[in-house]
Amino acid sequence: METDAAMETDAAMEMADADVPMVGGAKMFPNRTIVENAVNSADHTTLVAAVKAAGLVETLSGPGPFTVFAPTNDAFAALPDGTVETLLKPENKDQLTKILTAHVVAGSWTAEDIIREARKSRDNFYHFAAVSGDALSAKVTAGNRVFIFDENGNAYEVTQADVMQSNGVIHVVEGVLLPR
Repeated sequence: METDAAMETDAAMEMADADVPMVGGAKMFPNRTIVENAVNSADHTTLVAAVKAAGLVETLSGPGPFTVFAPTNDAFAALPDGTVETLLKPENKDQLTKILTAHVVAGSWTAEDIIREARKSRDNFYHFAAVSGDALSAKVTAGNRVFIFDENGNAYEVTQADVMQSNGVIHVVEGVLLPR
């Protein structure tokens, strides 16, 4: 029979567990790294395969902090036919790495941080550099919706923000950010 203290601990753990956000059907535990959580998301299997193929697992498991704009499987599927398969080939590792690091920003940027910075400008844009060196822009629209623009002017909405990790934050985006 469980003691009262054990039952209280179990109840507290269940309550804390209930606050853990879900991404792709998996809980994203804030005490795990970006990679440790991403591998469990059914919506990010293509991203995880790409991170592995590019040799970025160790980097994104490091201390960071990193902000990752994480495209879903559907985002990768929307690329022209054969693009993902081509990028995953060993001979295209440099190009794949460039694309993936265009989704990563140094620091831990919450949606609130991005919105605050964007609201400081007259056009509601905030500009920052990705780890790849590419330019990204965030635009805030009515209702505090956040869109991320790549260097080609493609804009993708953040569909799930502020998935906190031990080494940063993930924002799920509906498209693949492509460098020029």
